[in-house]
Amino acid sequence: MYRIVKRREMAGGDIILNEIEAPKIAQIAQPGQFVILRANEDGERIPMTIADINAAEGTITIIYHVVGWSTALFKTLQVGDHYLNVAGPLGRPTEVGNVGTAICVGGGTGLAVLYPIAEKLKSLGNRVVSIIGARTRDLVILQEEMAAVSDVLMICTDDGSLGRKALVTELLKEALKRETPGLVVAIGPVLMMKLVSEITRPQQIKTIVSLNPIMIDGTGMCGSCRVEVGGETKLACVDGPEFDGHLVNYELLMSRLSAFHEEEMESLREHGSEEMHRCRLKEWHLV
Repeated sequence: MYRIVKRREMAGGDIILNEIEAPKIAQIAQPGQFVILRANEDGERIPMTIADINAAEGTITIIYHVVGWSTALFKTLQVGDHYLNVAGPLGRPTEVGNVGTAICVGGGTGLAVLYPIAEKLKSLGNRVVSIIGARTRDLVILQEEMAAVSDVLMICTDDGSLGRKALVTELLKEALKRETPGLVVAIGPVLMMKLVSEITRPQQIKTIVSLNPIMIDGTGMCGSCRVEVGGETKLACVDGPEFDGHLVNYELLMSRLSAFHEEEMESLREHGSEEMHRCRLKEWHLV
């Protein structure tokens, strides 16, 4: 049993932070890796990227967006409650070193994945320029945390309610006129990662993206998280989740992300919550 020791609601309660007691995982987990959680015997196995690690306290932090029945079930868990299962750490850790300047681009809940990577880049002595964005100010998460690990923090929202009224891709183009990065890390909606990769490709700037398609077992056995990278089939759960952004087949990835849409809608109908989540399913970026 994995006890929740801290819980925070963000973005009007639709984005939830859980700090969970998991001492064995906390001792060996690294940025970029994920865990698979199950709330109870009836719950589904849901992958979540580790947003923070506290080895001294024996805890890990996850941040999730309530988008379906399983994450709605997660939301019912309060401080002192337990997850039935937490398996991990899974996936390959982020591979970064001294790159000079790194530009970290995050959209929406992708910031939960981006933050530990930016923190690691900063700890290695790199200059970190971070660009974060969301639809509106209420959906911008980890602003203070990202500021603490960034030399420069640029913020934008679609409606202009916080920072610039712009897209993260616009701010990236502006930053590239001033900066000469050795690395760009982009994490967020698939379309955003695709556009960032197209921007950095002509300058041949190394670009890392984190792919979080639907995973089930997290060990590569089921094959549901297949992605095409450089013309080869990879499994995001064991070969990733991070890949060279210039080699990813984004069109195939986007089509695969919608593969279980009908099944998810049926699950929501069964549990009486279809209307609450209908508009969010197509925007799902699992963290």
